[in-house]
Amino acid sequence: MSYPGYPPSGGYPAFPGYPPTGQESYPPAGQFSYPAVPGGYPPAGGGTFPAAPPTAGFPAPGGFPAPGGFPAPGGYTGAPQAGGMPPYPGAPGFGVPPAGPGFGGYQQPSAQSYAGGGPAQIPVGYGGQAPSPMPAPPAAMVQCTQGTIQAAPDFNAERDAEILRKAMKGFGTDEQAIINVVANRSNDQRQKIKAAFKTMYGKDLIKDLKSELSGNIEELILALFMPGTYYDAWSLRHAMKGAGTQERVLIEILCTRTNQEIREIVNCYKSEFGRDIEQDIRSDTSGHFERLLVSMCQGNRDETQTVDYQKAQEDAQRLYQAGEGKLGTDESCFNMVLATRSFPQLKATVEAYSRIANRDLLSSIDREFSGNVERGLKAILQCALNRPAFFAERLYHSMKGAGTDDSTLIRIIVTRSEIDLVQIKQMFTQMYQKTLATMIASDTSGDYRRLLLAIVGQ
Repeated sequence: MSYPGYPPSGGYPAFPGYPPTGQESYPPAGQFSYPAVPGGYPPAGGGTFPAAPPTAGFPAPGGFPAPGGFPAPGGYTGAPQAGGMPPYPGAPGFGVPPAGPGFGGYQQPSAQSYAGGGPAQIPVGYGGQAPSPMPAPPAAMVQCTQGTIQAAPDFNAERDAEILRKAMKGFGTDEQAIINVVANRSNDQRQKIKAAFKTMYGKDLIKDLKSELSGNIEELILALFMPGTYYDAWSLRHAMKGAGTQERVLIEILCTRTNQEIREIVNCYKSEFGRDIEQDIRSDTSGHFERLLVSMCQGNRDETQTVDYQKAQEDAQRLYQAGEGKLGTDESCFNMVLATRSFPQLKATVEAYSRIANRDLLSSIDREFSGNVERGLKAILQCALNRPAFFAERLYHSMKGAGTDDSTLIRIIVTRSEIDLVQIKQMFTQMYQKTLATMIASDTSGDYRRLLLAIVGQ
């Protein structure tokens, strides 16, 4: 069964110029006010909103203090240990894509569309008075994303299969030759290499690679050879398999993917593992977090590009009345708004909320929620405001402090390598005053480090 590709290109605008003029990125978790730039958001506790959008771009270096609330240093409970990547259920040897239904029909996206208009043209802050009429929404903006890995020109699957065969034949392994191939081919091209290898040599490339490699380099290379949808489904399955649940993996995938990606993941999960992902979520999670993830699994978020500013105002008021404006919290209201509205619509809602509550919505969620449901709701909002910054933060915390959460590092580098890793790298530098490559180089070693740096690019 063949699966359609991912949405056409159209996410964040290519650098320079991202975010759009006047659009600040979300505040790191735990920080209640937006960066202090000319014309920015009002500070927590009061202030007026500018009559027109600001003209500043990114906050100055240092404007993103080390955020809290995202993956704890040291990794996830139950994450696969180095070299302990489990076998792939339902895909023996993870070899040549089979004919018909199965993981072979899934494609790695070359681009991903993120709807997103610019910030609302907002009148001066309310100061307790009724809001001025909302202006008509501007035309939707088309935002481009860019991966660090592009399809190789003059690609020859048979030639690459021969290079890999020679690299593994005889005594020892030429890891550099393997790195040179896998880091410079798109996921679709890697699937063709896998098929050509079996045709030419009657052997399974993945089994050969597993026999020659070990540890983190093995996990990274096997991830690169998984079709993108299959890798997401596989990651979700192993986040819920066995004792314990890796809730942050569920949040990272289900709260950030497009409708089409989620539907393909759900179908792949069923066809490859013979399981219903919604049932697995219900048996592994509970309460409001369970309901949020079940909502995400439907893949029914509004994805229109235009923004209804009147609805944003109404949603902001609704969220205020469901949280800060009452004793207790109406969790279902937050779930409904954050699970159904488009990302550009949520961005406008965040802006409207800051005027109503004199507090940004992320900090209100901090106050009203806790634990995994808090992390899930904040992940959705952070992706609406600045998706590359969300992944940059995840990467930073995978390497910060003692030890490295290699599974998270590998998963984000691999899954974003053909979508928006260029933007993630640049946000990483803006937020932490060091390059992603520098941090990877200091936190990893050997062939594992060489392959990660080859994917990220210097």
